[in-house]
This record gives sequence, C-alpha cells and structure tokens, in this order.
Amino acid sequence: MTEEAGIEVRLVYVWDVETIADLYRAGGWWDERWDPANLAALIAGSFAFAVAIDRATGRAVGMGRVISDGVSDGYVQDLVVLPGYRGRGIGTMILSALLDYCTAEGVAWIALVAEPGTEPFYTALGFRKMEEHTPMRWNPQDR
Repeated sequence: MTEEAGIEVRLVYVWDVETIADLYRAGGWWDERWDPANLAALIAGSFAFAVAIDRATGRAVGMGRVISDGVSDGYVQDLVVLPGYRGRGIGTMILSALLDYCTAEGVAWIALVAEPGTEPFYTALGFRKMEEHTPMRWNPQDR
C-alpha cells in the first residue's frame, strides 16, 4: 500500500466492476458492448492489480495492472487516472506500486506499450524504448 497527498494505492484481487469500467472509459478503452461483470475475472487474473483511492471520498480515481506468469516477463497494462486527478503523481504512485510488487516477486523484465505522447512519463520511471522491436497486435480477420 502506498499513500501520498490524500491518495492511497492498494493492490487488490477484487473491486467494484462498474467503477473499473468507468476507469476504462476514462482511458478511452471501453467498448459499451462489453459486460462489466467480466472485469472481476480480469482483476483476479492479473498478476498485480492496483487501485488508487481518494481517501477523502473513498472513490477509485486510477488503476493499473501487470500481466505475468510470475516467473519471467511482466507487462504493464491499462494504467489510467481520471482526468480531474491527473498531474498529481497518482500515475507514478500506481506504476511504482506495480513495479515494486513485481520486483519483490522476482519479475524484473517488465515492459509496456506506451500511447503516443506518454513516453516522458515512462522514461522518467526507468522505461526505455526497445530499439529494433515493434509492438504488434493480432488481427484474426487477417489470418
């Protein structure tokens, strides 16, 4: 658990799925055809799932997760902070909690795919562009 400036970051195994769906919406990553109930499995199935909570309101204002086998590689996914809370170091708190957990568990090869324009945030925390590597995503229609 990390606390700072009225914000607490917790690693969790369960959380209110409607709240998490709202965070995905804030990140622009939610498709309204999806069922929020499926987020319970997403949270439980993550190697680490962090929620940033405004201690004054009890409201979740940010989240992030790591997917991993728990032995070698870890991948940061879905790091988002609600717009009204950005610029306060909450994203750094979430990512630091995730990185601390991974390294404590022996997972030290950690990567992510950054959205354009977010590179300075990640480089300030030790991430570097992987030269000669290209992020790719499978498209089943092209198979």
